[in-house]
Amino acid sequence: MKSLRARLLAGSVLWTIGLIVVTNALTLSLIFHRFAGPVVHIGAMSMLAAGLLIAGLSQLRSVLAPFRQLQSRLAAVRDGSSARVEGVFPREVAPVITDLNALLDHRAQLVQRAIAKAGDLAHGLKTPLAVLGQESERLSAAGQHEAAAIVAQQVERMRRQIDYHLAQARAAGSGAALGATCPVAASAEGLARTLNRLYVERKVAVALSVPASHCVRVQREDLDEMLGNLLDNACKWARSRVS
Repeated sequence: MKSLRARLLAGSVLWTIGLIVVTNALTLSLIFHRFAGPVVHIGAMSMLAAGLLIAGLSQLRSVLAPFRQLQSRLAAVRDGSSARVEGVFPREVAPVITDLNALLDHRAQLVQRAIAKAGDLAHGLKTPLAVLGQESERLSAAGQHEAAAIVAQQVERMRRQIDYHLAQARAAGSGAALGATCPVAASAEGLARTLNRLYVERKVAVALSVPASHCVRVQREDLDEMLGNLLDNACKWARSRVS
């Protein structure tokens, strides 16, 4: 794309020449206003001056166009419809766009690593908790009901804490992951097919009414988990239909 410096210089030159022509035309008009001969000449000069002024103004306005485009691209990144600043920009602006995209990519990688580590930590803790749960059952079978109840209560409490903080981390990651969007219909339709098979014996049917264009700012895995929990609870308590 043509550089901003060249556009600004061209616009300034055209505007200046236009002003000079306007000044000359006005001067000639004042000098020869009593003569009919120079009218055509002065009219032509006026048309030339107007053309130069319009061309200069157009060039100067075009200098601002890349910044309006940049504003629009940044708004798209902010609302999640784009993960990077895309577009063709002048040479003076292009290095800034490159650095900004590198920063956005690095941020997205950090968010993904944080989510992965939170998931690894949660899975690493769930195995020891499962062992403690089994020990609670052994204590109960051995007649130590009070000790078994205490262990089971604490295990369940730790599980809830793990699930809560893992959900918080994933939700924060989805919100921080710029450009993360997911169509609701695709996720809901897959879950509805699964739940219709699971609850076929109870004759509970899941009916969907979701616009195809409806999207949310989360990743597909997170939306599946949230909708899955919601629809599964609905199917457990519904008599015959979940809408």
